[in-house]
Amino acid sequence: MKNWLGISLGDVTGVGPEVALKAIAAEVATDETKYLLIGDAGVLERLNVSLGLNLPLKTFSSYTDSGKFFTTNPRPEVLPENLPAGSPLAAQAAVAALRAGGERCLRGELDALITAPVNKESIIRAGNKFVGQTEFLSELAGTKRTAMMLLGTDERGRWLRVALATVHISIKSVPEKLTAEKITLAIELAAQSCRDLGLARAKIAVAGLNPHAGEGGEFGDEEITTIAPTVLAMQKRGFDVVGPLSGDTVFHYALKGEFDAVVAMYHDQGLAPLKAVAFDSGINWTLGLPFIRTSPDHGTAYDIAGKGIANPESMIAAIRLAKQLARNNN
Repeated sequence: MKNWLGISLGDVTGVGPEVALKAIAAEVATDETKYLLIGDAGVLERLNVSLGLNLPLKTFSSYTDSGKFFTTNPRPEVLPENLPAGSPLAAQAAVAALRAGGERCLRGELDALITAPVNKESIIRAGNKFVGQTEFLSELAGTKRTAMMLLGTDERGRWLRVALATVHISIKSVPEKLTAEKITLAIELAAQSCRDLGLARAKIAVAGLNPHAGEGGEFGDEEITTIAPTVLAMQKRGFDVVGPLSGDTVFHYALKGEFDAVVAMYHDQGLAPLKAVAFDSGINWTLGLPFIRTSPDHGTAYDIAGKGIANPESMIAAIRLAKQLARNNN
């Protein structure tokens, strides 16, 4: 490890900067990691005081700098104080921070990038073409072979790991967009994620799309025409994968430890059970990038921003996962 983690601040009118500062304060005594906070330093300095953290923040100049907490602003302009929620200026700054963090990772300067939440609607309203941070970083890295994995533990320490075959699309377009290629990629990356985590096996369950996995074609035929043939092809390639399994039971068995990861067919099929299990500590991990990227599994939470009450558990979990992956990759 280089012992450098980057954290892009996301939308500074949300809770991103707050949970970032709280998280690194909680992690300070655990190891020798240095943190590069990418975004507006003024926002951080004001929060550092108001939250009573008093972290020794320093302006970044070199990776050989002494200290642990550094700030760098990829934009020449300083953001004004008290921006309204979803401000176009904040949205533009969030995109700049995300780009700068990804570029530093691509240059090999950071062990990983942890991305604080952004607001897609605000970014689009500010004049940017934007689907999500996962898609943005995939394009920046020049790869389309990426997938989103959400993971977290319940109160008993049991993990649920969910890779998504499709992500930010409407429900009505899922059957059309759900292809053998996307399911294959999700299975491949889910299996690789198990190896990256150092798990003893990589047993993958693939969920069906329709109720009861289609009930033999009674409730739709995607299981018969697309999902089952893909699973069979992956089995022939040597993958430890089963499915399609009914979406209303597969996550239960995964949580019990029968599977190491589940491939879900669409966004809410995977995220609903994950958030039921690990609402405060879920992690978003982008699989397939040429660098490590994790993020907390929550949004900007404009309604509580600036109140000092945001829960940093998910950001702490995202930082810890990034550290684990960086260690395992060495």
